Amino acid sequence: MKIVRVQDIIGTEREVEGPGWTSRRLLLKKDGMGFSFHETIIPAGAELNLWYKNHLEAVYCVAGNGSITDLATGETHEITDGTLYALDKHDRHVLRGGSEDMRLICSFNPPVTGRETHDEDGSYNLAE
Repeated sequence: MKIVRVQDIIGTEREVEGPGWTSRRLLLKKDGMGFSFHETIIPAGAELNLWYKNHLEAVYCVAGNGSITDLATGETHEITDGTLYALDKHDRHVLRGGSEDMRLICSFNPPVTGRETHDEDGSYNLAE
């Protein structure tokens, strides 16, 4: 059994920051669960152009607001507390923070190793 508290991750190597996001990686590839599990904070007003071409991601909003735009269709969907979106087709998208910070709970398959940041096309490389 694993017990992980987000307050114990803040300020450690499992808290990774990039432009417009902070990711607290609660479960990683080395934890052997077959997926990784993160708490991600998107600041109000942030705009991220993302494409997880190597991963599937499910995201559940537990606080704040924002939006996601599917770049293939042009559709924009509002994100608020209680909204889940799943990038089941490696969807290219733009994630925008709204009027307040968003707190998102995310799962990646395959799992990340922990220090990944977005590359030039907005994706993470596959873990070795």
